[in-house]
This record gives sequence, C-alpha cells and structure tokens, in this order.
Amino acid sequence: MSRVIMELDNLKTYYYLRKGLFKTLVVRAVDGVSLQFKAGEITAVVGESGCGKSTLGRTSLKLIEPAGGRIIFEGQDITHLKGDLKWFRKKAQIIFQDPFQALNPYHSIYKILSEPLEIFGEKNRDVIEEKIINALKEVRMHPPEEFLHKYPHMLSGGQRQRICIARALLLDPIYLVADEPVSMIDASSRAEILTLFRNIQKSRDLAVMYITHDIATTKYFSDWIAVMYAGKVVEYGPTIKVLKNPSHPYTRALIEAVPDPDPNNRFKMRPVVPGEPPNPINPPPGCRFHPRCPRRFEPCDKEEPTLKEVENDHYVACHLFK
Repeated sequence: MSRVIMELDNLKTYYYLRKGLFKTLVVRAVDGVSLQFKAGEITAVVGESGCGKSTLGRTSLKLIEPAGGRIIFEGQDITHLKGDLKWFRKKAQIIFQDPFQALNPYHSIYKILSEPLEIFGEKNRDVIEEKIINALKEVRMHPPEEFLHKYPHMLSGGQRQRICIARALLLDPIYLVADEPVSMIDASSRAEILTLFRNIQKSRDLAVMYITHDIATTKYFSDWIAVMYAGKVVEYGPTIKVLKNPSHPYTRALIEAVPDPDPNNRFKMRPVVPGEPPNPINPPPGCRFHPRCPRRFEPCDKEEPTLKEVENDHYVACHLFK
C-alpha cells in the first residue's frame, strides 16, 4: 500500500475583503476539504473556474495561510508551522499554469534552473551544470546544451512548460502540485506534455495534485479524482469508477459537456449546467449546487450534504444518496 505523503484534513481557506470602513466580506474559497495524496499516485482536482482548485493547491504548499483545518506532510502537522521551511520547500514543488509568467524573461535558462540549486547550497558549477543537463534530458529538451544560454522568449509555449517541469524536479521533490499545466499550451502539444509528465511521475514515485478544468484528461492521467464545486468536494473516488458511474449531478454535467468528436453530434444540442456558480461570499444554504441542480428536492435547499461512501472508495455529497 502506498504511503501517504500529503493529507488535507477539513482544510479551509478564506479571503477577506474590506467593504467601506467597518465591514469585511469573507470569501470562502476552500471550505472544508479533506484529501490524501499518496506516493506514486496522481489525484486530479476538477471543477469550474472559481471553485477553489488553485487555492487548494497553493494552500497545501503553505503559499497561502489556511483559515482552518490541518495540513499534514509525511505525518507532521505543518498547518501553522513558522520559521525556516526550506526543508518543506525542497520536498514540495509547484508547476504553475502560465509558463509565460512563471519564467523570468531577463534570465537565461541556465540561470533559471541554477537558482533553486544555489538557494539550497550547491556551489560547485560543474555539479550544477550536470544536474541542469540531466533535468533537461528528463523533459526531452534535446540537445540540452543548446538551451542553456537561451532566454524564455526564444522558446515555444511547450518548451517553456518543459523548463517549468524541469525546475520543479531539480530538488527531487516527493509532492508536486501541477496547476493546469497544459491549459496555456496548444492542443498538439498537450498530450505529449501530459504523457511525459506521467512517465516522470511514475519513475520518481511522486505524489501529485493535478488541478484541471478538463475532466476528459483525467481518464488518462490520474488515479483518483476529486470534483470540487464552490469550495467543497462533491464527489471523490478512483478516476475510472467515477467517470464510468458519476453519481453527483454536477459530475454528470461536467462529463456531458465534454466535446465528442462524432460528426453525428453536430446537429445535437449538448446539455449544459444552467446558471452560474454561486458567489463564494454568500453561498446558498443547504447544498451549494441546488440552485442549478435538475434533480433537487425538499432537503437540498436546507440541509448541507456530507460525503458518503456509495460504493467501495467512491464518495458523494448528495441527498440522493442516504
């Protein structure tokens, strides 16, 4: 059985907005999420924009201070740990969504990749260059020597994202947050980047949080899937099981909205979820999805559902399952 690297226990992350002199609004970006991330496994976090996916990932890395709950890394509670976190930064890394913003345009690729090694005390130039070249080979930047003195503007979007992946891997992390790593890359390169990343993840036995709005890619890229809506996980389980038998109406709607490359579908209207996601400042009472749910009934607007196991390892937060 794989060991648990990262555990999030009832994690809450709130943003506070000032309105006038005396009023403060609370934005409940993440509101009670519990997940585990195990070595050698990828857990996909899926949902619409604004559901709290990226905030969840950044909070797990302690880039954002949580408002409640616990962050447990390798059995140690680091939720409110203060002081030097370099040991944690080395073991937990992130690949940002936008490779165009994530790389300093004034630094060469060598400078970008050498910086994390230097921060963690490596001073031998030969060792630094060897590690950089090995990292570039691992992300299939061939020949690696030709890229050392190039600048980000000289690379394509796919090449920039490979540099971001190489930078994240240089310190040999055991936990990685991949925040929509292919959303800014053209479609022809996405499958290649995801396949490359999957191979690296397996060879290094990494625990990965894969954040995406594209539920179609999770089938080929993840072991577990957590569907988020308005700051909460509404369905969780093994990816294949959830995709084959989606139980929550929101999960079903996400799957139905995936384009199907069938010419016969050009004359068919695809069902979409009506309305808009709720305001995280003032979420609706009861189930947060009930204003848009086609199957809502009496308790949905009054009582908030909790995650229940509907079959082995498959959990759903919905009043349809009691």
